Amino acid sequence: MPWKDHYTTSDEIGIRDSAIQWPAGQQMALGLTVNLNPAGAGKGITAKDLAYPTWHYGLNEGLDRFLSLFAELGIRATFATPAVIAESYPDVIERILGQGHEIAAQGLYGENLALLAPGVEAEHMDRALEVLARVTGVAPKGWFALSRPDDRAATGCATDGTIGLLKARGYDYFGNGLADDAPYYWVSDPAKQEALLALPYYYHFDDTFFLMFPREGTGLERPQALLNNWRAEFRAQYRRGRYFNLCVSPARSGWGHRFDNLATVLREAMAHPGVWAATGTEIAGHWLVAHPAHTSLKLAPSIWQDYEDSLS
Repeated sequence: MPWKDHYTTSDEIGIRDSAIQWPAGQQMALGLTVNLNPAGAGKGITAKDLAYPTWHYGLNEGLDRFLSLFAELGIRATFATPAVIAESYPDVIERILGQGHEIAAQGLYGENLALLAPGVEAEHMDRALEVLARVTGVAPKGWFALSRPDDRAATGCATDGTIGLLKARGYDYFGNGLADDAPYYWVSDPAKQEALLALPYYYHFDDTFFLMFPREGTGLERPQALLNNWRAEFRAQYRRGRYFNLCVSPARSGWGHRFDNLATVLREAMAHPGVWAATGTEIAGHWLVAHPAHTSLKLAPSIWQDYEDSLS
């Protein structure tokens, strides 16, 4: 996929397995994203979302289970958090940080930025940055535009403009890139050589699309299929020495057998030697040093060509 489509590195070739380096000779990196966004639609979090019973379950029993499991396995997770959630539940945020996890940004209200009027995206970013820095004591280094059932793309419809705004505000990484299964650089402005590191994400490893999709209560939940996906992808990425990310919500994967599935796959994964389970900021920090943009990117013209009868 050419980078004119807003996702990939300039030479249109992902990094080879043999070129990837992880800290201290580790075999692979494991990223665990916890989605703290209860919004049911792209407009973002509403009072109704915060009153929903499953949200309260997730923020209490579900989160308890998650944090206990992560502590047992020595996993440091990244909590993708809308600013309004951090401001509304500072005690929850303090507890998450106290156990060594990361709070990353997920908008002001967990909204779909593509739905905002021109110029409002930057305003929302600035307000989210201020709130998260105030609540956590440090500016967030990662930004997520995680999917909801009504999104047409799992990147939350992020654009080159979004990436440029994040770069200007000091973010180190964008948390859900679709173009590769290893970290890569999203080139937002080839002429200026402007790029931001993107960490991989894919629908097939996000519990949104298996446990509450297209909406809760449809009877179409597929927890076993999700577990199968997690297991198969971990094995493939471990063999290749690349990167695997799974995305879960305590309101979805915090329930009974669903939590058992998450615990099963994480225990199996961490039983393998050389699995580096780290936060997004830790993974990005390593990648930016080991595979910096100035050596990874080759900003030559795209090989993609359009023709008169092309559908592109």
